[in-house]
Amino acid sequence: MNILVLNCGSSSVKYKLIEIKENKILAEGGVEKIGLPDAFIKFKLADGSKKTVDLDITDHQGAIKSILDTITGEEYGCIKSFEEIDAVGHRVVHGGEKFNKSVLITDEVIAKVKECYDIAPLHNPVNIAGIDAISNILPNVPQVGVFDTAFHQTMPAKSYMYALPYKFYKEDGVRRYGFHGTSHRYVSKRVCEFLGVKYEDQKIITCHVGNGGSITAIDHGKSIDTSMGLTPTEGLMMGTRVGDVDPGALTFIMEKHNLTAKDMQNIINKQSGIAGVTEISSDMREIEAAVNAGDERAVLGLDMYEQRILKYVGAYAAEMGGVDIIVFTGGVGENQTGVRENVCAPLGFMGVKLDNELNAKVRGTETVISTPDSKVKVVVIPTDEEYLIARDTEAIVEGREVE
Repeated sequence: MNILVLNCGSSSVKYKLIEIKENKILAEGGVEKIGLPDAFIKFKLADGSKKTVDLDITDHQGAIKSILDTITGEEYGCIKSFEEIDAVGHRVVHGGEKFNKSVLITDEVIAKVKECYDIAPLHNPVNIAGIDAISNILPNVPQVGVFDTAFHQTMPAKSYMYALPYKFYKEDGVRRYGFHGTSHRYVSKRVCEFLGVKYEDQKIITCHVGNGGSITAIDHGKSIDTSMGLTPTEGLMMGTRVGDVDPGALTFIMEKHNLTAKDMQNIINKQSGIAGVTEISSDMREIEAAVNAGDERAVLGLDMYEQRILKYVGAYAAEMGGVDIIVFTGGVGENQTGVRENVCAPLGFMGVKLDNELNAKVRGTETVISTPDSKVKVVVIPTDEEYLIARDTEAIVEGREVE
């Protein structure tokens, strides 16, 4: 079964065409700068090299038509016609309290996703645009929605409620939802397969850390707490997102500088985090290079970044009454060896022992990086959200329960 996985952003569409039975990637790439004069599609060729082609498109439908034309085209195509696409799986960012698992896209589902527009104004509308585009171009192909928030719907009220007047939850749905759920679900299950242990018996902390980042406590197969909240700005310090901050500091800045809510949204989402503190970059590779060159602000930014990860790992270990497995994933978690070492070093009191020599060599491969006598397994598991979306899509189209 060939499944096209789409991840629609505000000005981009990432895609993978996966033959799911053998987990074979037939095509992958993305369209960027949708609606701008310099829009383009970039994709991998069979030999692993990359090709970029300029596009003249104005919207997501044009972007998705370009993707479909590319994967079926004579020059770069991997399939002969649209008929070889059996289903389409969409990443949908926000399902609110309406979805706790992946679902077949129907008119009713679309209506419920639209009801979440007010809590996900940047993401859900473009996710729907992607669904509409496929409906127009491939009207007979089944579509499945896989929600970033669904995995965290098992959180108890004590974890997801804010200590705000209850009416804001009841009337407006203001609560913690969490994100990166597809990644946390994938790596937590995959690490148990990798270690040969039963998923439902483990206490797992998954650290999805990169330009965006979140940490989840998974107790016997269920997400019981996660660091992101109503929006992806809560929790860890990220590339450009602020993470946890005193809300009084935000209102102080707004009043002091006569800022609007839109101004503040831009600050906390796009001007803060590592980039805001260091004034160098949001790319951790550039930050580490600056640290090695002795830049004091880079040192401060990296220390802050690592300290926030450590705080959440410690908090979630306490919340679960212990931890069996700590997983590192995401761009930083999979590749920045120093971050992993500095986060794990203070956890020796919990019985965490990292094999520093092995850790220094591991980048992007499934590897146990703790020592054999460590009481907690520390493992690097590269995330594969597209595969999980494809797997969910296959199950739903075939009428099976999603695992």
